[in-house]
Parts: sequence; structure tokens; C-alpha cells
Amino acid sequence: MRLEELVAGVAGARIRGDAGAEITALAYDSRKVGPGTLFFCVPGEKVDGHDFGLAAAAAGAAALVVERELEVAIPQVVVADARAAMAPLAARFWAEPTAELRVLGVTGTNGKTTTAFLIREILEAADIQCGLLGTVKQVVAGVEEEVERTTPEAIELQATFRRMLEGGDRACAMEVSSHALALHRADAIHFEVALFTNLTQDHLDFHADMEDYFRAKRMLFSAAGAATRIVNVDDPYGRRLADEFECVTFSAEGATADYSASAVEFDAGGARFTVNGEIEVRTGLPGHFNVANALGAFAAARALGVAAETAATGLARAARVPGRFEPIDEGQDFAVLVDYAHTPDSIENVLRAARRLTTGRLISVFGAGGDRDRDKRPKMGRAGGELSDLAVVTSDNPRSEDPAAIVAEVAAGAEGQAAEVEVEVDRRAAIALALGRAESGDTVVIAGKGHEQGQEFEGGRKIPFDDREVAREELRRRGGAA
Repeated sequence: MRLEELVAGVAGARIRGDAGAEITALAYDSRKVGPGTLFFCVPGEKVDGHDFGLAAAAAGAAALVVERELEVAIPQVVVADARAAMAPLAARFWAEPTAELRVLGVTGTNGKTTTAFLIREILEAADIQCGLLGTVKQVVAGVEEEVERTTPEAIELQATFRRMLEGGDRACAMEVSSHALALHRADAIHFEVALFTNLTQDHLDFHADMEDYFRAKRMLFSAAGAATRIVNVDDPYGRRLADEFECVTFSAEGATADYSASAVEFDAGGARFTVNGEIEVRTGLPGHFNVANALGAFAAARALGVAAETAATGLARAARVPGRFEPIDEGQDFAVLVDYAHTPDSIENVLRAARRLTTGRLISVFGAGGDRDRDKRPKMGRAGGELSDLAVVTSDNPRSEDPAAIVAEVAAGAEGQAAEVEVEVDRRAAIALALGRAESGDTVVIAGKGHEQGQEFEGGRKIPFDDREVAREELRRRGGAA
């Protein structure tokens, strides 16, 4: 595609140099530049892409996207915001794939992953081949692929949408993070459905405060065009969206809504409820928060024209999401659950759900990540201390911070609550401690990392660590010792 054709329609963009340069690829990482590449010089927190413009040109780049002109011999597209320019240019380069692909975007603090998984299950049950983009994995044309972040950068995102279409996908259920919205990764997507789950404290290391966090989430709704907007009105921020925009609403707690759950029952196999007093739904996902996730997915599928009975069938056959309330069974006489819960609200939800399923004591293992919102640490401790019988506070992903210092901040919130509190900085030892204290009828919840398969330390060092595998190993060792 010629540079002038690609840039046409991008507001404020001006080309310096040969507008007829042929563009065959897009990149924002200079290591991925080859002949014909349009390289985006994106300023970042630590590195400025403009510093790599010369290297990109030497590697064969056909042109650069810049915010300030550089002394290079190749054409430059001058824009006000190089990062914001990526999405519309990538969408144009890949021939606007989401004009054909039916994209359902799910945003919120908790429940994005599960809701997106459930939407895909329902659409597949309705014979609509559906891709998936999310925290745990992405699925393109039926093939599972690993992911680096919840919502990829716009260049990869638009290329993935094109691969989905070419592979036979007709829809895509995707998680949309607040980072992606604030950093323009989700721009230029034609959403057919925009769904909001809830908003609780998280990511305040990136957002200035909760209002700033909400404004980022709101961007999905303000830019959604003709999309069907679906919100959880059990959440106060969801009610704000419903007051501002024309929305389809849902409630798992008895509020007046377009889709509401009643006759809710839980057992070891999951949950059962009725939608609008008419459609009986059975899901293998336990916990009241999963009733809300299922109800949101039900509403999203209905917005695409899926029959209510088919939506219920899809929910009934949906498998558990990896690392979300995932049971670990090595023949022990107590329950072990691994969950991704890493906010005060999600820890509270998971522990309340686990309490319903246990006849003995509830034991929790959790911590908080480093280089992230510090204010939520004592709040997480308070939730764990209030709702557990034994709370084992440990390390999560300390990153550049001192693990013991993070643990102390979390443990301070747990002190004085109902639970007995143990502190063990080493995460494997903490899991072993909790499992060693468990007796018949107890439930052990290991929270924070869920599906993650590594633990992050200072200097970017990452060691293999999967809560699920560690729990299995410790249970086998415990069983062998017994």
C-alpha cells in the first residue's frame, strides 16, 4: 500500500518526503523492522522511539511516523501523537477487519476473562465461530495462542483480527483493559457490543485515582458508536454509565434490569439460576460473582441475536476458565482452589464463594504485586483477614520492590481481623504451610496469580512458578509423607 493511501483520512497527518513509498509492514519495535516497514516512533516512559528512527531507516524502513521531524533520508509522517496514530493506520493497513468481524468488548476490573470466555462458548453453541482475546490466552480460528498482555498493541491487534477473519471466525470476544483504552490500543475497532462488568480499586499506579480509572473504562462506551452497550447495574459505576448512555442492563442482585437473575442456588458443581423468571440456566462456575459474569455473557449473546435457549445451553457446557476458581484435586480430603483474585473486591468475592462450599475452616494464601497500587495492599489484607479462618500472607510478583516490605503492608491490614495470620514471604513455602494446616472439610484458596506461570522479580528476572502445579506438587508430597 502506498504511504499516501495509508495515511489518507488520519486527521492532522502530513507527509514529508516521498508520499508514494510502498508500505508492506508496520512496527513500533525497531528490532522488527525490515524493508518496506512503516516504523512508529512512539515515546514511552523509559524509551523514546524517536531515538531508534535512524536504526529503523538503516534496517530498511520505508517511512517513519514521528511527532517531531528527524534527520533521516526516508519519508516521515508527522502526527501529534504517534501512539494514537497506530490504531487507525493499522486498521487501514489490514483493510478494516472489524467492519466484518463482530467484536464484543468486555471491560471492568473483575470478571472480564470469565465473561469473554462465556461469550465465546455461547456463540460457538450458536454455530458462530468465535475468536478470543484475553488475559489467559487468545484463540484464532480455533487455535489457542499465548498472550503477553490482556489487550495487544494496535498493530498486533488489527493483524490478529484479519487472521481471525481469514481463518473463518465471524465474531471475537475480547477483554479491553483500561491501559489499552487510555493508550489508544483499542481505537479504530468497530465494536458490536461493549460490556461493563464492574469497577473496584486496581491499577492506581497507572491511573491518578478511581475517577481517572473510570474515565478510561468509559472510553469504550463513548467511542462505541452504534454498538449495544451492556452494563452491570449492581455496580455504582455501571449505574453511572446506564444514566449517561442508552444501555441494556443486567443484575444478579435483584435490581430492576433488562436481564435479572432469580432463584439463585449454589452447590459444589456450580450455580443454577433463572433469567427473567423464564430461562433456567446452569453453569459449572460457582460463586455469586460468576452469576453476574454469566448474566452479562447471556445479555451479550442475545444482543447478537442468539436465542435464549441456545445461550443457556452454551453457559451449561462452558468449561472452567484456567486459574479462575480452579479446583486442584490430588485425592486430598479438603478442597483447594486457585484463583486470579488480586484486588480487595475480588479476594472478598472469592472467599465468600469458597465459604459457601466448605464445612470446615477457610484458609487463604495471598499477597500483592510490586510496582503497583500500594494503597490496595492493606485493603487486600483486611479482606483476607476478615473472611478467612487462617490467612497466610506471602509474596506475589514483587518485581523491583522488597518482597518482605510488600508482605508487611498486606499483613498490616489482616491484623486485628477474625483470622489467624501467618506470614511467609516464600510463596512455595506459604502454599505448603497452608496445605499442611488443612484438615478434612477445609477449603484452601490460593489467590493472586491464577493462570500465571512465572513469578517476577527485580531487574525483569522471572522464574517458573504456577500456583496450580506447586499446589499439586505439595499435595503429592504431603500425601507421600502421610
